[in-house]
Amino acid sequence: MIRLLKCLDKWAYVLICFVIGLVILQVYCDLELPTRLTNILSHASIAEAAKQTGTMTEELKKSCMDGVMKNGLEMFGFAAVSLLSSIVVCFLASRIAAKFSYNIRKEMYTHIQKFSISEIDNFSTASLITRTTNDITQVQMVVIMTLRMAISAPTMAILGILKAGKIESSSSLNLIVVIAVVSLSLLVISLFLIVLPKFKRIQELTDRLNLVTRENLTGIRVVRANVAEDYQENKFDEVNQSVSKTNIFVNRVLNLMMPGMMLIMNGTSLAILWVGAYLIDENPLFLGSVFGFQQITMMIVMAFMQLIMIFIMVPRGLVSAKRIKEVLIVEPSLKNKEYPLQPKETLKGQIVYEDVSFSYPNTSENVLDHISFKAEQGQTIAIIGSTGSGKTSIINLLPRFFDVTSGAVLLDGIDVRDYDLKDLRDKIAFISQKALLFKGTIRSNIAYGKEDATEEEMLEALQLAMAKDFVMKHPEGLDQMVAQGGSNFSGGQKQRLSIARAIIKKAEIIVFDDSFSALDFKTDRILRENLKSLEYHPTKIIVAQRIGTIMDADLILVLEHGKIVGAGTHKELIKNCEVYQEIAYSQVSKEEMDRA
Repeated sequence: MIRLLKCLDKWAYVLICFVIGLVILQVYCDLELPTRLTNILSHASIAEAAKQTGTMTEELKKSCMDGVMKNGLEMFGFAAVSLLSSIVVCFLASRIAAKFSYNIRKEMYTHIQKFSISEIDNFSTASLITRTTNDITQVQMVVIMTLRMAISAPTMAILGILKAGKIESSSSLNLIVVIAVVSLSLLVISLFLIVLPKFKRIQELTDRLNLVTRENLTGIRVVRANVAEDYQENKFDEVNQSVSKTNIFVNRVLNLMMPGMMLIMNGTSLAILWVGAYLIDENPLFLGSVFGFQQITMMIVMAFMQLIMIFIMVPRGLVSAKRIKEVLIVEPSLKNKEYPLQPKETLKGQIVYEDVSFSYPNTSENVLDHISFKAEQGQTIAIIGSTGSGKTSIINLLPRFFDVTSGAVLLDGIDVRDYDLKDLRDKIAFISQKALLFKGTIRSNIAYGKEDATEEEMLEALQLAMAKDFVMKHPEGLDQMVAQGGSNFSGGQKQRLSIARAIIKKAEIIVFDDSFSALDFKTDRILRENLKSLEYHPTKIIVAQRIGTIMDADLILVLEHGKIVGAGTHKELIKNCEVYQEIAYSQVSKEEMDRA
């Protein structure tokens, strides 16, 4: 929790001090009310006793009435100040907690943005979402309760006990208060020990529930295509039942607490009145003291009840705080050097892989083994191979989605690890294997590549990407809405829009991670010809499964089990690379290949 307190703004500490002062003032005012009630009842008792004994005088009557009026007005004043303090405390506590959670959420989001893919996978996307939302909400609630109750409750309990000690009473009344406090403490401890382990379990199950729900919604087409709705429903029900059972158990235990506390509170009140009746019977002037003692005792009991609520909520908040801290203490593996290099404005786009080997974190087996090749400015490098051969792993090293295990990736003769990450990635346009569009408009999605892009630039990029026709056919054109994930577009349309987003960036290097797979052969061919016509001549790296997509590449790399087993042009590889031949002839007949 201390780690998270750093997220508090400087002004928040000033407000917290002010809140503490207001809380103490509120408690003081609340505790003055029973004293004034005692005084009112004492004046009434004196007047009644004088009446019965026939000793009432005008002077005594006036004195009693003045005493009642004075104490009544003071009660009203203390009540008004208490009410005003409570309102201000609630407002400030909510504001501080909301800003605190905002800062934590912002810091978590920023921190997660620096994570490598493996670090995200270590937590899982679903867990990170839960920690950024539900867990932070729990912490926010704890902060509000701490500011409102964690200060007032102990203050009320301590000052209340001191106040009760000053009231004239008997040892029997004091014993009743002691028994009430001990009973409440035992109730709290027993319930606390039962429910505490369940709080962490609830958050873990929430992670699991988010994961299952996210998987189902993301893969809804696959689920429906395989008629697996029942399987997914059973999977969801299993997790949902676990969450429900755990919550029901916790709520049942906590629901026992309120009747228990009310029993203790009402029993205490009844015991005080019962003992007080005997005291009043012996001495009627004890009336004010008994009722004042009862009021203060109820305040003490209520203070302990508030402490119980804090003891229940704080552990849950601490569990959430620990889960948040687990994310914030992770040092991103991908870091800038202390003094990173700035890429030149006129970056050539030369790429060199020098004896590169790579293995994923927590694994010993290399995914890539001694990879070496060179791409000059404006060249097209193609990478092909069977599934799992390491094609995507190669290109992920260039923008530093991962770092090499050994060897080096050079950009214009400089190790990519020496560049500033943001500047490095700004020079690379990356089209991922799974085309992703963001909720918004086509205009906003294209602008991801260049924020200040003009409409003419967008239309030009769409034209080059073979996407202008279907975009402009729509009445809204560039302002056509894009659903979450681009679900209102076909796979081929999403790929072309993603390519347009990369083209408008005018990056020195464009990386295509199997980005032509959803395109028909004609569109594929025309699009590649358009890419050749780009005025700024970027270096292009194309990962593909189709031979037709890479035949015209300046250099084709053939991968097998993380190693380069062939390198050259199409004509060279079709003659002397067995793996390339197998891939090629599985797609196109030998006769057609010879004609090509």
